[in-house]
Formats: sequence, structure tokens, C-alpha cells
Amino acid sequence: MNRQNYNGRLNQIVDELVSQGLTLEQARQEFERQFITASLRSNDWNYCRSARSLGVHRNTLRNKVSHLGISGTEGKGKASTPRVGLRRQFPKV
Repeated sequence: MNRQNYNGRLNQIVDELVSQGLTLEQARQEFERQFITASLRSNDWNYCRSARSLGVHRNTLRNKVSHLGISGTEGKGKASTPRVGLRRQFPKV
């Protein structure tokens, strides 16, 4: 899709959000939430790869995920569940 098509679609979305009475802050947060969620899904919920593709530090990404209330259950498909690292369980001494 070319830039002109994106601009046309974006104009339609912006007009709809303005007519619904969304503030700039609400629109920005919703855009960030969806953009970050899409990046995380496409990177199998790997924060380092997602942060790199978004051009932000991984701690910045983690803070935004927390602030925006993004969870691993958003979206569909296998990649919608965050990967949990395998941790060795050592017996307590």
C-alpha cells in the first residue's frame, strides 16, 4: 500500500475519532496500545526484538506496556501468549 492510501485511511480514522469526541491523549494512547501490541505479537512477545523494531529501549517498552495496560492475552493466535523463560528450579537449602 502506498503513502497516499495510508494518508487517506488515516484521515478517515482521525475524522471518526474526532467526531466521537476523543481527546488527542486518548487517541495517542489507543494508537500506541495497538501499535505496540502488533509489534509484540509479530515478535512472539519478545520485548528485546520488539523494542529494537520500534526504535526504543526495552525498559521504555516495558514501561509503556505497563502504563497502557497491555497484556499477553490481547490479539489472536499462538503468539498472543507471552513466552515465559524456563527457569531452573533449585531445591531450597
